[in-house]
Amino acid sequence: MIEKIRVAIFASGSGSNAENLVQYFNQHQKIEIVSFYCNNPSAAVIERAKKLNLPCLIFSKADFTTKGTVLLKLEEEKIDFIVLAGFLWLVPTYLVAKFPQKIVNIHPALLPKYGGKGMYGHKVHQAVAFNKDLETGISVHYVNELYDEGDIIFQAKIKVETTDTENSIAQKVHKLEYEHYPAVVEQIISKYFNV
Repeated sequence: MIEKIRVAIFASGSGSNAENLVQYFNQHQKIEIVSFYCNNPSAAVIERAKKLNLPCLIFSKADFTTKGTVLLKLEEEKIDFIVLAGFLWLVPTYLVAKFPQKIVNIHPALLPKYGGKGMYGHKVHQAVAFNKDLETGISVHYVNELYDEGDIIFQAKIKVETTDTENSIAQKVHKLEYEHYPAVVEQIISKYFNV
């Protein structure tokens, strides 16, 4: 029996992408979502974790920025790979070094456009609508020590119509995230671990 690749999901908000990932990998032969990690004690993702019968570590800035609780828990759970799904904090250098090319993130825009500190969720869609962009989309990228600057692995695009609002753009982009993120994560893990 092959040992499964053990994955942790980091999230800060509602956790809809996190739940989508769990459902995708539910019966997977080689990849298993083991736990959630959350930096926001009032995030809806915590309830989702309970509903999915998955442990969720809620941690503070201090737990995360220094080699403490978060790292110990990742080691204890024998985590092989980390997936960010709406996680808003910058990943500290020690964690990037501990998981080289083994942390991925999804960004709701076509990076390098609308990336960087403070650019997340509706702020991105607002910018796309305000600037009357003709297209937007998603970017899956490796995580490094800077916001949204790791190597891009995958992008998917959608057309932005003149009638689109910030909300309708958000809905279109969410659809792309649900459609592509789990499969891209599967490809990255399969390739990296040769499973």
